[in-house]
Amino acid sequence: MATDMTEKREFALEARGICKQFPGVRALDGVTFDLRPGEVIAVCGENGAGKSTLIKILSGIIVHGSFEGEVFLNGKPLKLGSLAEAEAAGIAVIYQELALISEMTVAENMVLGQEPVRRGLIDWDQVYKYAHDLLAELEVDIDPAAVVGDLGVGRQQLVEIAKAVGKRSQILILDEPTAALTEQEVEVLLRIVRQLRANGVSAIYISHKLDEVFAIADRILVLRDGKSVTLLETKNTNQNEVIRHMVGREIGDLFPRRATTPGEVKLRVKDLHVEQHGKPLLENINFEVRAGEVLGIGGLMGAGRSELLLHLFGALGVRKRGSVELDGKLLDAPPHEIIRRGLALVGEDRKRYGLFLQHPIGFNLSMSSLDALSRYSVVDRDEEFKKNQEFFNALRVKANGLETVVNTLSGGNQQKIVLGKALMTEPTVVMLDEPTRGIDVGAKLEVYELVNRLTEQGKAVVLVSSELPELLGMSDRIVMLYEGKVGGVFAKSEATQERLLAAAMGKERLA
Repeated sequence: MATDMTEKREFALEARGICKQFPGVRALDGVTFDLRPGEVIAVCGENGAGKSTLIKILSGIIVHGSFEGEVFLNGKPLKLGSLAEAEAAGIAVIYQELALISEMTVAENMVLGQEPVRRGLIDWDQVYKYAHDLLAELEVDIDPAAVVGDLGVGRQQLVEIAKAVGKRSQILILDEPTAALTEQEVEVLLRIVRQLRANGVSAIYISHKLDEVFAIADRILVLRDGKSVTLLETKNTNQNEVIRHMVGREIGDLFPRRATTPGEVKLRVKDLHVEQHGKPLLENINFEVRAGEVLGIGGLMGAGRSELLLHLFGALGVRKRGSVELDGKLLDAPPHEIIRRGLALVGEDRKRYGLFLQHPIGFNLSMSSLDALSRYSVVDRDEEFKKNQEFFNALRVKANGLETVVNTLSGGNQQKIVLGKALMTEPTVVMLDEPTRGIDVGAKLEVYELVNRLTEQGKAVVLVSSELPELLGMSDRIVMLYEGKVGGVFAKSEATQERLLAAAMGKERLA
């Protein structure tokens, strides 16, 4: 026994044979791994592989006694009953969903629940000094007096990270921490994690972005179907091997775009100028997309990618000049009429704008198609069920059935529902805004195959992505935006990451 405990003290954290059963689902099945002091382990796996359940066990949300197996912290059994107990034990979690109060300042959020008190009152000088010093230590340029709601999502995430670091935890768990960050903010985050690692802090880093995983992780834990498949030394592996372990098969091509012969122009944008609140939003936008073609749209954060799609969908801005044509006819209408005309939008924020999370799959799938499914203003329930089941099967949604509530699904399956809702309207042009954000490699491949099927059916696809490899791999032509203008237009044969990035920064403009 003494030898066993000595061995355990070599690790900051250990999980041994962790199993967790939910009704009808075995979420974790014998997961085992160890985390060394001052080490970063990345956890990779498809949606539904068990990553979220594992985090909840390690952070006390799933309490000790409700799962099988053992967890050790610094060689001692860890029996958590709450998130507060995890924090008290030195484990801090940074979730993808921010837990900040938008009406409060950065400093107020950073000390929330642990406010310094002097003579029975909060010591505000100490609050702001603490926040200033910690942000300076992390080299994060954010004003402690700024109201959190006035910050962009990326900077809010950095505040969340600083808040967690301020607890001086010895183990930091980061759940998709860069999903909303710019490339510059990602570099700041990775620098902070490296700095913490050098100071002896251990980290568990959950991410779908393998470039980040290989940039920061010492080892990579791969989960599949609730099992710990392998624990790899990062320096001795590569992305293809990690993906193979994640999906359980060889992947020939991460971007399986099948070439099609473009047909007639389906969507044409000419000399488009758009204002919002009296200020220019988009200027001199020109492009067209043909049947059977994927037009990629890229650009840095704030370049106007999502704003362009929302305007085309009739949901943002005032058109001051220019025209939009769908199938040769002018298009300037509210969203419900635009859907009827054959233009569909899958927005980037599926949880906020794309889904009714507390409702079942069937309710969500048919929501945009109720007019087409109705007779004399009454929904034909038999036809609705038939259509819902058709798309449920075609999209290979992993769920028990149409009555499954959407918020119980993995991110990849939620994205399939958003796509299915749009495709059920039978569009001729499909606009996809970051359709693979926050989903795993396997789910991404299914989205890419869906894009192929759409173009093979003669539909036109507009694909917005912040990932240059995705744009290069899945687009037939690419438009790069820069500050609301077209920074460059590229045929697939002439596009490179360097040229796309230059155009996104306003350094290369092509007609």
